[in-house]
Amino acid sequence: MCTMQSVQCAFLNATMSSSSSCCYHPKGMRLKVAASKYARMVHPDPDQYFSAKKCKGVSVDQRNNESPASFQKSRVTSFRANAFTFTSKKTSIPSTERSWEKEARRIKEYKEMSKESFKGSSSYSSDQHNLNLKLTGSLFKTNNKEELVSRNSGKNKSLSEGCCPPQPTSAKQMSRFNNIATGGINGSKQLKGSSSTEVLNNGSLPGLVLDDNKEIGNSGDSNFLSESHCPDHPTNNKQISRAKNISANRINGSKQLKGSTKTEVSSNGSLKGTVSDANQDTGHMNPNETRRDHANEVGVASTEEAKVVSQEDISKRLARIYDQVLVVDNISVAGEVVKMLTTQYSHLVHACDTEVSKIDVKQETPVDHGEITCFSIYSGENADFGNGKTCIWVDVLDGGGRALLKEFELFFKDQSIKKVWHNYSFDNHVIRNYGLEVSGFHADTMHMARLWDSSRRTAGGYSLEALTGDKNVMNRTKWRKEENELIGKISMKTIFGKKKLKKDGSEGKMITIAPVEELQREERKLWISYSALDAISTLRLYESLKSKLSSMSWVFDGKPVSGKSMYHFYEEYWQPFGELLVNLEREGMLVDRIYLAQLEKVAKAEQEIAANRFRTWASRYCDDAKYMNVGSDTQLRQLLYGGIVNSKDPNESLPVQKTFKVPNVDKVIEEGKKVPTKFRSIKLHSLGVELPAEVYTATGWPSVSGNALKTLAGKVSAEYDFTDDTNDGDINNCPEMVTDVDTSAYGTAFAAFGDEEKGREACHAIASLCEVCSIDSLISNFILPLQGSNVSGKSGHVHCSLNINTETGRLSARRPNLQNQPALEKDRYKIRQAFVAAPGNSLIVADYGQLELRILAHLADCKSMLDAFKAGGDFHSRTAMNMYSHIREAVEKRQVLLEWHPQPGEEKPPVPLLKDAFTSERRKAKMLNFSIAYGKTPVGLAKDWKVSVEEAKNTVDLWYKERQEVLEWQKQRKYEAQKLRRVKTLLGRARLFPSYAHATRAQKGHIERAAINTPVQCC
Repeated sequence: MCTMQSVQCAFLNATMSSSSSCCYHPKGMRLKVAASKYARMVHPDPDQYFSAKKCKGVSVDQRNNESPASFQKSRVTSFRANAFTFTSKKTSIPSTERSWEKEARRIKEYKEMSKESFKGSSSYSSDQHNLNLKLTGSLFKTNNKEELVSRNSGKNKSLSEGCCPPQPTSAKQMSRFNNIATGGINGSKQLKGSSSTEVLNNGSLPGLVLDDNKEIGNSGDSNFLSESHCPDHPTNNKQISRAKNISANRINGSKQLKGSTKTEVSSNGSLKGTVSDANQDTGHMNPNETRRDHANEVGVASTEEAKVVSQEDISKRLARIYDQVLVVDNISVAGEVVKMLTTQYSHLVHACDTEVSKIDVKQETPVDHGEITCFSIYSGENADFGNGKTCIWVDVLDGGGRALLKEFELFFKDQSIKKVWHNYSFDNHVIRNYGLEVSGFHADTMHMARLWDSSRRTAGGYSLEALTGDKNVMNRTKWRKEENELIGKISMKTIFGKKKLKKDGSEGKMITIAPVEELQREERKLWISYSALDAISTLRLYESLKSKLSSMSWVFDGKPVSGKSMYHFYEEYWQPFGELLVNLEREGMLVDRIYLAQLEKVAKAEQEIAANRFRTWASRYCDDAKYMNVGSDTQLRQLLYGGIVNSKDPNESLPVQKTFKVPNVDKVIEEGKKVPTKFRSIKLHSLGVELPAEVYTATGWPSVSGNALKTLAGKVSAEYDFTDDTNDGDINNCPEMVTDVDTSAYGTAFAAFGDEEKGREACHAIASLCEVCSIDSLISNFILPLQGSNVSGKSGHVHCSLNINTETGRLSARRPNLQNQPALEKDRYKIRQAFVAAPGNSLIVADYGQLELRILAHLADCKSMLDAFKAGGDFHSRTAMNMYSHIREAVEKRQVLLEWHPQPGEEKPPVPLLKDAFTSERRKAKMLNFSIAYGKTPVGLAKDWKVSVEEAKNTVDLWYKERQEVLEWQKQRKYEAQKLRRVKTLLGRARLFPSYAHATRAQKGHIERAAINTPVQCC
């Protein structure tokens, strides 16, 4: 391994060689190498050389790692910095224990006297920064394996065995001499450019620590380089190729490891993976570069902090924001501030943010929910609200409540005053809950970030904390000093979270946060700083994203838009659309809750009937099945597959019989008990029949999901009489005899029972189980959510959240998902009729006719599709007619109409329309159109249609026969995904695929289908 001399040379080459042209050093600067403390100390005094006595006594302490015979082979090097030269001397090693101790004490004194011991300046700045390096662990090892160093807790450790040769003579030797440079992480320094870097649980690096928090050179990137770890330079091109320049890159206001071939990080959220240099913002990220801001992918590192900073330290830094905040806690001050906002500073862009209590943001709509405790407005550094205060914090909780908020109505409703928000929808609703109008919407930084980079899902997402904490996002804005130490929003959990105490008084793992009102009153100064930083971060984020979007060209329908950028795209399309969505959310949808309550009763009754049908059948094979919970996967699996061997581990199998606890609804008194207990025990065993299992769970057990049960049951009705014949041969009470039944509709359970009658009963019973699942889905996904008070306002309207902040760019709805209502043929309870209009109004249902296919026809310039659309009619109906001969026959006999254009006075067509008469077939045709248009393979279609792959392929080939332009267009989109790592929509928005290079074959197929789908479905 390399000893201290190699580290000296790495440091020398990095700071003093002529190749490091951007680093200047004051004349007379002197580098010394300490003994056991391993502290590099640089003295500016040119005459302060080692005396002969002291110089000979200084070397690397290797007594614990090397034999005494190797001591005399050690060498120490003295450097004269102002001359940019070095000389090597051989020196003896002290032979007594006292001399080592003396030298250690002397070095300790040097360290105390040299708090700021290294002075150097960058070519980019005249400022001098001081640093004191201290090696705290082994950087190298004698063999070629990487050494993992355990936590050192700040204690000094000696370097390991071996002595670095004076000069590498082969490529193999040279491979051990990687570059070392330093960068800072959150105020401390980190090893950079090494072949292996280990970040420990405490956030520190085992190899290199800087005693102070100064950076090398200027505040920007520094070329702190090293060509080797030995005094002599590489002697051939192959060796020199190993000595590449590695520059530091600032992340989160500090430095991040960059250019290393391996970076290990513990589970505290530190770095792990290979990190590439930051790409210049030429629009989108270079798809050929590894993305730093995408975590959990091969070769990608996270941007989370690599050093754990204490909550107390963060709080101290955050409190510095307080000095630039004007606290508004009375109506008089509010009036003065509003006057300045609406006159003197009305031309500025203002970032706004609210803090809200009494709301569960994950479950409740902000419409008519939540109470504002405070809000912040940041107008930038050009605004001064007195004594240099640039940010406003308004205390609504204790400063005047609704009346104080009312004072800001003039500011909020002024259309000419530009306001930016992060998640504008939420803040808009909670402010309008107080009767205030909100106008002047200028930008939502969440939408801007998605427009700039659509693929941050694995990099922390689009929260204000994740975005402003990423230097790759924020590198187009400037932070003030007190802001720069924090870099963006900090979560409440980080600042105010406290570990919940256990019963014994010790701290537990669970972290709790006090109510917002309590934090605002008891942690007032810190809370004000936290709240104000949100508004400050929002404006900084807006500035950076605006700059990034402005540098991106706008390509509309494949052609660049002259003189316009993607920021113009945002202004013209996404900004007004975002405001429209907020208004739609506010309006909501009126639902008939009485009708839904009635549906719920009917659905639950039918669900219980279906469950009892299954229990009745199952109890013929297992007595206790009549008490089982049919909603329990564990109990179902035990009943249907008891005794089966695990598909992944043949040594594991389900027991033939197992005991379960179930609610004692029948008040059964068990043996040995005097009164009925709340729960009772039941024993479930297998049916005695080996049912085939085609679908398995991830753990290797047979699946009992809805799809798996449908495979067992087949396409049969759940209506079946399983009543036992117990009335002495009364023919009227016997089950109906079934004869000459077509068994092709029955599932795999039919053959498993052997006996035709038993097999038929099994399929019908399992079909009842499928019905239980279907009804439960309708209740839990549609009937109950629409009745919840958490999603409704005072008017009874349901207010969902509408989002364009999706990776695909498609509009989505959640809480509740109003886009996902049951299909007409599956809406057995007519849930759609629950949506009603207010008295005196009417509901209008409208839909585009095959919009995506029309866009596809335009994008691909497909003559066949364009002609069909110009001719008019239902495209899917035409496809169905060509697929099914019986439909074509019906159309030719005029039993159904392919299309109908009503004439004055006509209310309905003379005969049914094809789409109404053959709903199921048309749906399959529609599936074919969209599946092929979006790149679905014959294998997938074969699975959907339950036909052979060959049959599906023939159908696909027939579709493409007249649509070759579509096939060629799809190939071009796949090429863009493979080579450019992105595709663009018709309007010019880009969707990125940074993970394509590291994707598996299946993942690449998914990405290619998304590349085809995105331009068609997204704006």
